[in-house]
Amino acid sequence: MRQQQRGVTMLGLVFWAILIGFAGLITIKVLPTLNEYYTIRSAINKIAKSNPPTVAAVRGEFERQQEIEYSISSISAKDLDVTKEGDKVVISFAYDKEIALMGPVFLLIKYEGRSE
Repeated sequence: MRQQQRGVTMLGLVFWAILIGFAGLITIKVLPTLNEYYTIRSAINKIAKSNPPTVAAVRGEFERQQEIEYSISSISAKDLDVTKEGDKVVISFAYDKEIALMGPVFLLIKYEGRSE
């Protein structure tokens, strides 16, 4: 009696290597943008909790946070929407991030958030 062979073919191995490599490439390129998004959210939450009196004060605080946090580069203080709900300051933002994957292929991520 012959036993049936088990295992992965060379073509299957190459396919999975390419698939895992592509997923790794996307992960490596997306993680810094996620870090920036969470840094921006943290900064605006911190600013909103201090309840600044004017829009100019909010933008000034955000510019100071940008100087401290080197990873904030996608938006500026002018891109913040500042509103007041009751007696609470609400800061919101939205921006798009294009990530070049390879050649003419890009990944577009739309980020938006608001203070708690």
